Amino acid sequence: MTLTPARPKKAAMLGFSIQKLLFTVAVVLAVWYGFKWVGRMKVIREKEAKERLRRSTGDSGGGGSADASSASGDAEEMVECAVCGAFVAAQGSKDCGKDNCPYQG
Repeated sequence: MTLTPARPKKAAMLGFSIQKLLFTVAVVLAVWYGFKWVGRMKVIREKEAKERLRRSTGDSGGGGSADASSASGDAEEMVECAVCGAFVAAQGSKDCGKDNCPYQG
């Protein structure tokens, strides 16, 4: 009887093992929670930017009529004044104080 040296078993390269499964789960969870964190930071930054914008427009006085449409962020139609060349709101504009101002009110 001839004894042959025992060869070490080669592990299957793509086989399943508990270490590979745990590592895969850890990577998936890290990516998942990473995206959730990035999304939360984006929402917080957007809220802070809106708050800064609201404070800056509220402190400056605005210089016009603030109705519900401008407060909600909708665009407002602007027209050029024929006298001074400044752009003013198409509706609700007031007299600028210059002679021959077409917006009496």
